[in-house]
Amino acid sequence: MNNQYYSKLIFELSHEGRRGYSLPDNEFKEYDLASMPQNLLRQQEPDLPQVDELTVVRHYTNMSNNNFGVDTGFYPLGSCTMKYNPKINEEICAMPAFSGLHPLQQENTVQGALEVYYNLQRSLAEISGLSEFTLNPYAGAHGELTGLMIMRSYHMSRNDSKRTKVIVPDSAHGTNPASAAVCGLEVVVVKSRPDGTVDVDDLQPLLGDDIAGMMMTNPNTLGIFEHDIAKIAQLVHDCGGLMYYDGANLNPMLGKCRPGDLGFDIMHINLHKTFSTPHGGGGPGSGPVGVRAGLEQFLPNPRVKRTEGDDWYQYSIENTDSALGSISSFLGNFAVIMRAYTYILTLGRENLAQVGPLATLNANYIKESLKDCYELPLKGVCKHEFVFDGLKDKSTGVTTLDVAKRLLDYGFHAPTIYFPLLFHEAMMIEPTENESKETLDAFIEVMRKIAHEAATDPELVKSAPHHTPVRRLDDTKAALKQIVTFAELRQAEL
Repeated sequence: MNNQYYSKLIFELSHEGRRGYSLPDNEFKEYDLASMPQNLLRQQEPDLPQVDELTVVRHYTNMSNNNFGVDTGFYPLGSCTMKYNPKINEEICAMPAFSGLHPLQQENTVQGALEVYYNLQRSLAEISGLSEFTLNPYAGAHGELTGLMIMRSYHMSRNDSKRTKVIVPDSAHGTNPASAAVCGLEVVVVKSRPDGTVDVDDLQPLLGDDIAGMMMTNPNTLGIFEHDIAKIAQLVHDCGGLMYYDGANLNPMLGKCRPGDLGFDIMHINLHKTFSTPHGGGGPGSGPVGVRAGLEQFLPNPRVKRTEGDDWYQYSIENTDSALGSISSFLGNFAVIMRAYTYILTLGRENLAQVGPLATLNANYIKESLKDCYELPLKGVCKHEFVFDGLKDKSTGVTTLDVAKRLLDYGFHAPTIYFPLLFHEAMMIEPTENESKETLDAFIEVMRKIAHEAATDPELVKSAPHHTPVRRLDDTKAALKQIVTFAELRQAEL
């Protein structure tokens, strides 16, 4: 009952005259309200709830218990790599020496922070097989846009202005064509083969002197490694284009191969995916962009440089005329950068090399354990993720959405559903390397149980979830008619 009480909206717990604070007397009485400009004064009291501190604490604590996150349970969200965020990352980035910095401080007072920035640049370059990185972009999609701007800057520097098209596979993430369009490039779609990989025969006729480059994710969105990547890169390079690597699926590559070694010229990395920084909630994020040798001059301003002497070194912030310009304020989200650097140092070279193999092992373990209950359109070994095409037995009309809702009743977050669009009842599952065999076995058991329920009691699954604070919603209405304030809620109730 208490949980239900404190799950009410904070406004509903308000009572006239209740407060959770007291303010000291005004020590500057000579500066009264009469001396303030009238346009800066409120004309009426703000409409705020009147509640005591204990009520506020219990309200938000109970509200937080209704949220699902990787700290509370298994989160197999395919393509998004919902990785555990080690708490040491939070401890390090919260240290006053880092959290108390200001971006306008002089360089000689922030040498430690600049060293972190520089060292992470070098670490990412080594991990990716590229030459240089910028950590300035605020998110993965922002990194994509930055990378494509570098691509355009490269072609324009060679007076090759006719290259206005970028090739994108039909299995690509939605941000790929969106980023290309924002960058002013025309998107050309290349088809996939039945095995989910890029159709090289379909690619070849698309290549020409108007192609700026090609965007790819490898492993691709279906969790399949593009085994023709060397040939694809050669074809694109031969026509004068550049290869762009979408780093969303970099996690299974760690320790096994590097995008730069596969022929990619530009890439972005999602620190919130591969390197364990916080994911979701609207930010903050980070999408570093790396380039091969010969493209460094196009990286955006400002850049962190290291100058070395015989027995000394120092770090500086530089701006160059050859850069594509500035794409963010200052040097990106430093606290996120700090977390990623901590993660890399915590694992070290040899343990970082275990990430990809373990992620691949976990994904294949789930896939092989469930393929007799769920339709597996692509056979063979996957990498970090795989896609089911709904239930094997579809005769009762239970859909992928129904399965996803029913999973909530058993305490598991649903995987990504209805993406990629190549399959009608797509269910994309990515367990990550962090999850134990016990967790994977529990998930497999529940998925098998739901498949049994779908066959024997389909209405139970179709009406799920049954044990969550909020039952099944009209997703379309919730998206189109969002209620985000107390006033809107009251209006909707009337």
